[in-house]
Amino acid sequence: MSIRSLLPGRIGFGTAPLGNMFRAIPDEEAAATVQAAWDQGIRYFDTAPLYGAGLAEIRLGDVLAQQPRDEFVLSTKVGRVILDEVEDPASRELGEKGALFEHGRPNKIVNDYSADATLRSVEDSLRRLRTDRLDIVWVHDIAQDFYGDEWVSVYESARTGAFRALTRLKDEGVIKAWGLGVNKVEPLEMTLDLDEPQPDAFLLAGRYTLLDHERALQRLLPAALAQDVDIVVGGPYSSGILAGGSHFEYAEAPADIVDKVGRIKALADRNGIGIKAAALQFVLAHPAVAAAIPGATRPSRIAEDLGALTQNVPHGLWEALREQKIIAHDAPVPTS
Repeated sequence: MSIRSLLPGRIGFGTAPLGNMFRAIPDEEAAATVQAAWDQGIRYFDTAPLYGAGLAEIRLGDVLAQQPRDEFVLSTKVGRVILDEVEDPASRELGEKGALFEHGRPNKIVNDYSADATLRSVEDSLRRLRTDRLDIVWVHDIAQDFYGDEWVSVYESARTGAFRALTRLKDEGVIKAWGLGVNKVEPLEMTLDLDEPQPDAFLLAGRYTLLDHERALQRLLPAALAQDVDIVVGGPYSSGILAGGSHFEYAEAPADIVDKVGRIKALADRNGIGIKAAALQFVLAHPAVAAAIPGATRPSRIAEDLGALTQNVPHGLWEALREQKIIAHDAPVPTS
């Protein structure tokens, strides 16, 4: 099924930063940010057990528990089980993203994509989120950035475990949709080639942005569109570098990326618009993309994101970005 009928709008709220990604965020600031998203009309919220070892789910649940459950759409992820025993968050093995959540809870994180672990993960998430149901469940991070050369065997474990368990949950009406949530295109391309089980949608982070979109544009997005598998874009600001931050791919941005962002910002300034507007509207212009879910840790960021969604971007900016080879010539852009 297409999840477009399920999603309440083209922009949602990604909660990875609420797991204390990069810095320790006070509980009050996290709660105020979620509340600001709610107050300004955002009704789709995405989270995951990995984000601070359950911290993001707990913080999100504390706010959303005050709202009518039928009024919002909620997605979380499976593949990591959070235990009561503790470990040093800074010493976790998270592939290329080693210390990403070192400021999160110290609860031990176990990677497990089996059917049993999937069902346990869903139950644990329901408890942390203080809710009776999930709308969408993503299979999390079965890709090279977390598992290196072992990623295909991890993917196979998920295919015979999590994929089938989530298909059953959907068939039973427990969840409304499922898919993969990853930072790489290859697992999604592999999944589209499967006869079964078939997902409803993908959450793709960082691979369809102003800074990195060529690979997804060539094969993945046309194939997803042809098979009616919607794409939700995570990380539309490339870990923050396109929103005034200093991170790209969850680390300090290298010099060539800083230079490229400077060129984009200069063109945006020349056209009288913010770089966030260009970044967000570019992502949403592709017909395969159903929604984008930028993250935030400050209430003021929500209004910025919503403003970026509606700001009028002159067509001349897109032409300039093409001329400077910042965006591909065949990449769709907004028509007005």
